Amino acid sequence: LSGEALMSRFSALWVVLLLCLWAASGGLCSAEQSPEPARYISVDEVRPGMEAYCLTVFKGTEVEKFSLEVVSVIHNFRPGLDAILVRGTDERFIQAGAVAGCSGSPVYIDGRLAGALAFAWTYSKEPIYGVTPIADMLRVGTGKPYQTAWADQADIGVAIDLSTPVDLDRAAEQFNAALTERADYGALTAIPAPLIVSGLPAPAFEQLRAIAEPLGLMPVAGGGTSTEQSAEDTELSAGSTLVLPLVSGDIQMSVLGTVTEVVGDRVYGFGHYFLGYGPVDIPMATGRIHTVVSSMVRSFKLGSPGKIVGAVRADEATAIQGRLGAEAKTIPLTVRVDRYNDVRSRQYNCRVVDNRLLTPTLVPSVVSGAALMLGSLPPDHTIRYDVTIGIADDKPVSYSNISTGIGLAELTREVNGTLALLMNNPYRKVAVTSLDCYVRLIPKSVIAHIWSAELSDSTVKPGDQVDIDVVLESVLAEKKRYHYSLKVPEDLRLGKYDLTIVGWRGYYDFLRKNAPYRFTAQNLDSLIESIRTVSYTHLRAHETSLHLVCRLLLE
Repeated sequence: LSGEALMSRFSALWVVLLLCLWAASGGLCSAEQSPEPARYISVDEVRPGMEAYCLTVFKGTEVEKFSLEVVSVIHNFRPGLDAILVRGTDERFIQAGAVAGCSGSPVYIDGRLAGALAFAWTYSKEPIYGVTPIADMLRVGTGKPYQTAWADQADIGVAIDLSTPVDLDRAAEQFNAALTERADYGALTAIPAPLIVSGLPAPAFEQLRAIAEPLGLMPVAGGGTSTEQSAEDTELSAGSTLVLPLVSGDIQMSVLGTVTEVVGDRVYGFGHYFLGYGPVDIPMATGRIHTVVSSMVRSFKLGSPGKIVGAVRADEATAIQGRLGAEAKTIPLTVRVDRYNDVRSRQYNCRVVDNRLLTPTLVPSVVSGAALMLGSLPPDHTIRYDVTIGIADDKPVSYSNISTGIGLAELTREVNGTLALLMNNPYRKVAVTSLDCYVRLIPKSVIAHIWSAELSDSTVKPGDQVDIDVVLESVLAEKKRYHYSLKVPEDLRLGKYDLTIVGWRGYYDFLRKNAPYRFTAQNLDSLIESIRTVSYTHLRAHETSLHLVCRLLLE
């Protein structure tokens, strides 16, 4: 070849190389980023007045067609995102209005997929929906965080202040407050996803409602399993029911939506976010719709989960993306309950999603529901409980405690706070392998206050024994006298000392003030040890229901 021909061929190779580098850096869009014109319709092609339809399920597992009309196209509906407004013209939509559970229902215009039903307005007289364009949905899961192995991905948690001594109640408050604040973004416009709950009694359901609604979820009592043909053999396809089982087993909690598109082993749905922070690992299942419940405020689908067929791996602003055949990690949860009004001990076996935000939120509701399954607690009651949290490559975190006269509040706060601290610690990821809770319910109160206290002698010597007589007055009981003996240490120096006899809260506060190092975390090991110390301190303090400060003179 001549020198000129070589230079020409060399230049052509450089052009090809530059184009490849440009494409690899994002200069050229993939098939997902630039949908096929024959299969998908772009927002620029949509005009008001165009006829459209969506696919969704209103009964059973059959996907049906519902007629729509394009109202308008709104550019920059959210920063950088467009939306298509449609009005339902099908009589079923007109009667029910915007239906929770239709999130993700694919919308077709001119025979091509335009996007998914995703937004609506509460109290709207007309079934008007906002549609998320399909191009925005198909980009979900293609960002840089997804290019590495899934096992290396760390999901996003909630920051909890560990600069002060560990307090489980305060940790629970911080976690729940932060969870509510981060979830409020956009919750007023996205169609709330029904959280179908089965197996929770009314008090526990109301407790769950207060937590779930700020997350953009709509708790619905019902679900369970159906006597009709199940959804076990149903495949996920455009318009079919898409379920995220957060808790399965004897107590069930599942988020319900609709499949928008299936591309190979990838399933796209919802048309809006669930948690919205990117990489997740949540079971994905088929589902069955029992009926659509019409409501003046918000109509919703009532359904049940079917067979788990994959896992949701990406959760972003415009959609969730799941992978068929993938398996999400779940945590076995066992709750054993002994009740005063039950002839036997009952055990509830569940599996709960492994997620730093959802696990600490859902487990307390499951524990509360199991404890209240046979009715509410009497006014005078005592709860004894043992909790064990299994941790991979470490000893389990186990604690026991007693509460009286305050219902399940202390139990649920401790479970919430412990899981929040472990799963959202700033040091390293904690793999929770199991959750076990044993609850005993007794129909009497053991709360008491001090009526009087007497010392045998306030002037003693090293090695002497001090006798303490304390009279306690308990709820609905006569005063009782208790005798305690305290041996003065042989090596105690002469001087004046305070002998402090306190109740559980006073004892706990005393230790936090005088030995804060026992409750302060500098790393994961010290955090776990602090949690164990807190739990042990609570139990020991409950067993000493005294509150008195006396003066001893040692001479």
